[in-house]
Amino acid sequence: MLHKTRGIVLKTTLYSESSVVVQIFTEKFGIQSYLINGVKKPRAKISMNMLQPLHLVDMVVYHKQANGIQRVSELRPSPVFSSIPYDIIKSTVTIFLNEVLYKSIRQQMADENLFDFIYSAISWFDECRDVNVNFHLAFLLKLSRFLGFAPSMQTKSDHSFFDLQEGEFKTLAPSHRNYLDREDAALFILLFNSPFENIYLIKIDNKTRRSILDKILIYYTLHTASFGDIRSHEVLQEILS
Repeated sequence: MLHKTRGIVLKTTLYSESSVVVQIFTEKFGIQSYLINGVKKPRAKISMNMLQPLHLVDMVVYHKQANGIQRVSELRPSPVFSSIPYDIIKSTVTIFLNEVLYKSIRQQMADENLFDFIYSAISWFDECRDVNVNFHLAFLLKLSRFLGFAPSMQTKSDHSFFDLQEGEFKTLAPSHRNYLDREDAALFILLFNSPFENIYLIKIDNKTRRSILDKILIYYTLHTASFGDIRSHEVLQEILS
C-alpha cells in the first residue's frame, strides 16, 4: 500500500554499485530504512544529492509492517535548500547535528512533535540569511525537551551549579565533574529558552562556545543510551573558530 509522508534524511549506506539504503526519520512511521535503486545513474529519478544529511523530503512509500527494509515510489526535496549545501559553516553544522540526531533517535517511533521540531528548525536554519554560530547549541538544548531530558528550569538565588547528571540546579557543587558553574548554567538556560530568531543576541566567545558544546555532549551521553563518541564536532569547532 502506498503512503505519503514527509521525511528527514539521517544516513545513506551503499548497497550496490548504483543502489543505497537510506535511513529516514518519517513523520508517519518514525525511522525507516529504504532501498533506493539507481541513485548514481546520470538520469536518476532520485539522486544522491537528495539524500544528504538532514535533507527534508516529501515521499510516497510502500510500507509493510513486518518488513525491515521498505521501498520508495517517489521522493523529492521539500523544501529545496537554498543555502545549507553551499555554505561551509551551515553544511558543517548540519553534518554535526545529523550525527547527534542519528545517535539520539535511532530507535525512535513516529513522534509528530519531535518531527515537526527538527523539520521546522532545519528549514529555518536554511532560510536565515546570516549564519548564527549559536544555532547548534540552541538546537541541541531544545531537542532535549523532545527526547525526555530537558534541563529543569526550577532555580533559586542560592542555586549556583547545574548538575548535568541530575538535570537540575544545586546549591553546592556535585561531587562529580559533570556540572556547570553559575555563568555557564545561565548560558545553558538562555540558549534553551530563546527562540531561534533571537539567539544571535546571545554573545558567546569561541572558548566559551567550545566549552558549552562539550558540556552539552556530556549531557547527551549521560541521558542517551549507547550515545557513544561524536566525531564531527572537532571539525565543527575548527570551522567556527
